[in-house]
Amino acid sequence: MPLHHALPRLLRDPMAALVDFGNRYSGEIVRLNLGTLRPYLVTHPDHLVQILRDTNSYIRDGESLLWRPIRRAVGDAILVTEGALWESSRETLQPLFTAKRVETLVDRMAGAIGEAVDAFDEPARTGEPVDVAALMSQIVCRATTRVLFGRKISVEDALQINVGLETITTTMIPRLLAPRVPYNIRMPGDRAFHDAVRRIDEVILPIIRKARREPDDGDDIIAALCRPRQDGTDPGEAQIRGDVVAMFSTATETTIAVLSWLWPVLEAHPEVAARLYAEVDRVVGSGPVDRASLAELRYSRMVLDELLRLWPAGWMIPRTAVREQVLGGVRLEAGATILVSPYVTQRMEAFWERPEAFDPERFSPDRPKRQYRYSYFPFGGGPHQCIGQYLFLLEAPIIMATLLSRFRFRLGKAADLRPRLGASLKPRANQLTLVPRDRSPIP
Repeated sequence: MPLHHALPRLLRDPMAALVDFGNRYSGEIVRLNLGTLRPYLVTHPDHLVQILRDTNSYIRDGESLLWRPIRRAVGDAILVTEGALWESSRETLQPLFTAKRVETLVDRMAGAIGEAVDAFDEPARTGEPVDVAALMSQIVCRATTRVLFGRKISVEDALQINVGLETITTTMIPRLLAPRVPYNIRMPGDRAFHDAVRRIDEVILPIIRKARREPDDGDDIIAALCRPRQDGTDPGEAQIRGDVVAMFSTATETTIAVLSWLWPVLEAHPEVAARLYAEVDRVVGSGPVDRASLAELRYSRMVLDELLRLWPAGWMIPRTAVREQVLGGVRLEAGATILVSPYVTQRMEAFWERPEAFDPERFSPDRPKRQYRYSYFPFGGGPHQCIGQYLFLLEAPIIMATLLSRFRFRLGKAADLRPRLGASLKPRANQLTLVPRDRSPIP
């Protein structure tokens, strides 16, 4: 893809451009000429499975141009490292996210979510508009601090961290778009980036230092990361800090980002909203969401899967070829940058019927199995698949059902389904008015 075709389109609308490039070449590997950077866009599931599973040949290179902005925020954290550092952090955290353990957290999670939703009874009663991002952040941060961080981080501090992370994900965009600009040259957003990192550290570091001075046997993320590792090594403060920030980010940002799309989608698709409301009313009614409810919220899960297809939180997964490779008949040189994007593959006409349409029915259990396993991979794949996937798939339906069992809503302005570019994809800023279910004219 020559420079005069690729670069202007990517600068104008990078998401639409990447999808168009994938569709134009029907899953063939495309090299994008961006001047000094010439990455390979890989979209076909047969190629993706090789890249994501072979972590010896295709790595997350923290020194590569597309990973460096992330590494500035989290250091040598589980999100960006490979080898012994990654294995140490993964082995430490994995027991906290097994399906068996996460299922024991359902009642605790539902209680925290219910308490967070209680705070919106008053604005619903008075008709005061609520910011979508603030609504989702309040709910997710309360649940996250309760079930993953053992209340070591207060809800207020969690919200402050979340604001800092939002600033970081926004201000790193200029660096991602101009990856070869040296860091000693000031760019727009740099000052806000450093201020946000400092504010996060002012919250996180005292908590880590206390946990290291006064270790406990808690089953939360901070307690686990502050213990000596299985190989007997004692991780330093910087390593723990990076992993805590990375895990907080993934535990909150993914859920906030994906569920923020629920409101404009239901506004734009009233037939989906009606069916979703009917299921929640039938399964949950006016009672709390419990473990038994989750198995019955089948259409809710289909809606959630379709949200993940169209707006995966981790929309770009860069990789670096360690050595020369041949992939799909194309020779990739050692050190080549490879762009893997769930957003692109999950919207391609070669793998999905009417890919731009919001259609939860494509995830109905009655539908035939998809031809390609990696045509849908919103949590990544291979050894680096998102560690919190199972937690998200329990937490998100609880949040949806709790909100929809108590409120109907009106958006402040017309639904806009164009994503706002950032480290994760979110809808354009919007407000909604919550209406108590028993007072709403909406059935």
